Amino acid sequence: MTASLEHTQASETVIAVVAAAARAAADLVPASVALTPGAPVRDPDAVPSPAGASAAVTARLSGEVTGDVVLVVSPQLVEALANSPVGPMELAPALRPALEAAAATLGRVRIDSERTEDPVAALDGLRDKGMLVAVPLLARDQVEATLALQVTLPAPRAPRGSLDLLRHVAMEVTVEIGRTRMTVGELLSLHPGEVVELDRAASAPADLLVNGTLIARGEVVVVDEDFGLRISEIVTDAAGERGTAPA
Repeated sequence: MTASLEHTQASETVIAVVAAAARAAADLVPASVALTPGAPVRDPDAVPSPAGASAAVTARLSGEVTGDVVLVVSPQLVEALANSPVGPMELAPALRPALEAAAATLGRVRIDSERTEDPVAALDGLRDKGMLVAVPLLARDQVEATLALQVTLPAPRAPRGSLDLLRHVAMEVTVEIGRTRMTVGELLSLHPGEVVELDRAASAPADLLVNGTLIARGEVVVVDEDFGLRISEIVTDAAGERGTAPA
C-alpha cells in the first residue's frame, strides 16, 4: 500500500469519525428546532460558522482517541443562556453534554479542560495541530453551530494470538548484501580471486530476511571479529517486497 493511499484512507476515516460525532452532538446542542449535520469540511479556511458567532467552547480529548474539539455556537444561543429564566448559564458547562456525546462516538474517550474562546482563535488552534474536519449543524438550512475536531486515531493493532504461540520458534535469519544472475556456464567458469558484481551500491543498506521475508535493513558492522547488522529501518509491509532467501 502506497503512502498516498494510506493517507487518503486515514483522511476518509477521520472524516467519517467526525461526521458521527457531529450527529451525536446535534441532538444535545440547545436550539429552538432540531439540528441536522451538514457536509464535513476539511478546508480550514472554508469552515462554515453561525452568522455573527462570537463564542466557541473548546476541550481536549483523551483516551482511545486524542485530539481537540471545538463547538462554535450562534449569538442567539449565547444570549439565551445568559438570559435563562433560571438565571445566567455559563456556555462551557451548558454545552458539555453535547461535547460528551460527540466524544462517546469515538470510543472510550473523555473530554476535559473545556473553556470558552473566540471562534477564530479556537479554529486556528485546531489547524495548527493537524488535520481539521468541521461539520456545520443546520436549522432550516441556516448554520446554528459548528463542530470541529482534530483527532489522532490509534494505530491498528496486529493480532497477537497466533504470534504468541510462535514466540519461541527458531527461524532462519539471513543478511543479504546483494544479488546477481549468472548462467550455468558463468558459474562453472568461476575461479578463486574472481570478483562477482552484485546489484547493489556499496553505500546501500543490507537486507535482513527471516525465512526469506524482508523485515529490516541496516548497516553491516564488525562485532568482536564477527559480522553483524546495525538495524536502520524496519520494513512494515515486507511480505510483497521479496519472497525468497538468497541462493
